[in-house]
Amino acid sequence: MSQPAVNFWLDALPKAFLAYLNGRRLDEVECIVPDLNGMSRGKAMPLNKFSPEAPIFLPISIFYQTITGQDVEMDIENQWAESDMALVPDMSTAMAVPWAKTPALQIIHDLQDLDGNPIPCAPRNVLKRVIGMYRDKGWQPIVAPELEFYLTKPNIDPNEPIQPPVGRNGRSGTSLQSYSMTAIDEYGPVIDTIYEYAEAAGLHIDSVIQEDGAGQVEFNLTHGDPLLLADQVFYFKRIIREAALKNGMFATFMAKPMRDQPGSAMHIHQSVVDLASGKNVFSSEDGSASDLFRYFIGGTQKHLREIMPFIAPNVNSYRRFEGADNSSAPTNTGWGYDNRATGLRVPNSGAQDRRLENRVVGVDANPYLAIAASLVCGYLGMVNGVEPSAPAESELEEEQEASFYIPATFDQALRIFEGADTVRQALGEDFCQLYAAVKNEEMRLFHREISPWERQHLLLNV
Repeated sequence: MSQPAVNFWLDALPKAFLAYLNGRRLDEVECIVPDLNGMSRGKAMPLNKFSPEAPIFLPISIFYQTITGQDVEMDIENQWAESDMALVPDMSTAMAVPWAKTPALQIIHDLQDLDGNPIPCAPRNVLKRVIGMYRDKGWQPIVAPELEFYLTKPNIDPNEPIQPPVGRNGRSGTSLQSYSMTAIDEYGPVIDTIYEYAEAAGLHIDSVIQEDGAGQVEFNLTHGDPLLLADQVFYFKRIIREAALKNGMFATFMAKPMRDQPGSAMHIHQSVVDLASGKNVFSSEDGSASDLFRYFIGGTQKHLREIMPFIAPNVNSYRRFEGADNSSAPTNTGWGYDNRATGLRVPNSGAQDRRLENRVVGVDANPYLAIAASLVCGYLGMVNGVEPSAPAESELEEEQEASFYIPATFDQALRIFEGADTVRQALGEDFCQLYAAVKNEEMRLFHREISPWERQHLLLNV
């Protein structure tokens, strides 16, 4: 590579990135951070302006914005003094921007104040805080996310319903085609582009399947460290959107983009290993389920309702739980062995792979915050010895569903979150206050809108 000698750090970049360059000159570096909604913010600059040691700054007010981009007035001293945050590159996250016209590098940055302290409201720091809580107990959490999303026709007018995409046969799919290989082949060019971009970025996909909905696809990621996997989900969402656009489609991570189609989840498989031995603490020496595994389930059951604003973070999130067509979207905190009717499922596995799958999480969640919040529930169960309910052996009866309910609306979820003192303390009270203020403002803005349904049925009928 004909790079300036001053850019010595380039030689330490991952092999996948060097292969992507293939002797070409690197033009641009994207310095990015995940915001509260899991979208990327930051700065892009020419290569000669970037150095891992050179300070880069952003105002902390990027965390005071709703999904609409509007600022939220909060009870924060000197809120609009616009103090800067320092961006600190995590060079282990450096990877290609495969859709860029000229070679470009993207790097996820951590956020600190000017004294070098972590910014509490940065989602990546929230997850690091939770991982640190496990580490202090001698544990290492392991997760494996599953990403469901929809490919759709480009939706230019937000007043018009979202439509399934047109596949290679020239027809728009509308029927349910769970696990269909033919349905996957219909969108082959998009899938191929995703694989191409992932390879250039050095990311690995465990498997891909056609989900229930028309144009709905699922990617499974290999299990590993929660921060690494959250970074991968963050990057994959960028990759999938860009791959779809290249092929004349949209990719959406809305929880429920189409009324008559199933919603999209981000199921999270979770286990915990002992740092010293590497053994799964969810299993005893004889291979049976351990007390810690029971407590992890019990804590998740106890606190799952309280973390709903993190795992179902938008008004649209709760539409995923509505309707008879959504049997795959559980509406309860029950648990069971290989039981997909429960919100918490224990998959079939050996002792070392024993894990709990959280099936309530929506794909519209910020991966850092969803993983952090889900792990906090299990952690609190483990340290407080919370016993779970009896496992459900079949579909839950109406009485059981009522006992294990999850909030039906975003309003209700935010009200429950207000009183979740133990969870809020674990995640950081200052962060939780800020997050709740932003999400309450988003809910208020939504309730101001007049929907097409209201115009259709109320305009001339009331």
